[in-house]
Amino acid sequence: MTQAYILTLSCPDRRGLVHAVSGFLLEQGANIEEAAQYNDSATGLFFMRVQFVFSDTDPATLKTALAELAERFEMRWSLHSQAENMKTVLLVSKDGHCLNDLLFRWKSGLLPIDIRAIISNHRDFYQLAASYNVPFHHIPVTAATKAQAEARQFEIIQAEGAELVVLARYMQVLSNDLCIKLAGRAINIHHSFLPSFKGAKPYYQAHDRGVKLIGATAHYVTADLDEGPIIEQDVARADHTDTVEDLTARGRDTESQVLARAVKWHSERRVILNGHKTVVFR
Repeated sequence: MTQAYILTLSCPDRRGLVHAVSGFLLEQGANIEEAAQYNDSATGLFFMRVQFVFSDTDPATLKTALAELAERFEMRWSLHSQAENMKTVLLVSKDGHCLNDLLFRWKSGLLPIDIRAIISNHRDFYQLAASYNVPFHHIPVTAATKAQAEARQFEIIQAEGAELVVLARYMQVLSNDLCIKLAGRAINIHHSFLPSFKGAKPYYQAHDRGVKLIGATAHYVTADLDEGPIIEQDVARADHTDTVEDLTARGRDTESQVLARAVKWHSERRVILNGHKTVVFR
């Protein structure tokens, strides 16, 4: 019986890396089904994603051999079974379009994730969660209770074994402590084409400036507000007749699509961090 795996890695660039990885997998009896690599001349780093099938029923042997290869080439690597959907927790406030879109795509089999829980600082979407049979946790947040609320949120995230946390229009700024705990596994959707119009009301800022394009940005969460590594972006047209309400309504579709693509690529292990940027093997 064969099993499909995804190997991602990064290391200092040097000649022969593709040969070394592909040759190693051949020696292990693996068959490569998909491979992509990127050499970043600015940082001198090499990035690779390989999808392969492996006939050995015990991947421990493969991981041990991989560790030896990684040490030789100073690689940071991860190996995951393609059959295992990524455990995910969603956070939302009072705008539910991204939440609804992710839930529908998940149930339709379009996203390789396993939504384990929904956390919200409002009660608005408990019935939506129930319709998908997903546990809903209402955790109010105030300035006075923020630390306790985040502690409870992280407790749920850890209890569910979540590899991915999605801020699906969760309109609270996470503390530095929680950002550090979720580094590299929390994705936010910002309703603007970053780095323009950061903060809570970007459509108002865009309308005030009379922009001709509005956009959305999916990025990893960091302690610096709306500064995290960007995964995906898209835009929609705007003109002088548009009100703030028009821009907000039109932007919802863009936000949902951008976030869904980012979640899909992350859960398929197609995104590798490259400092304050990302490498995305689409």
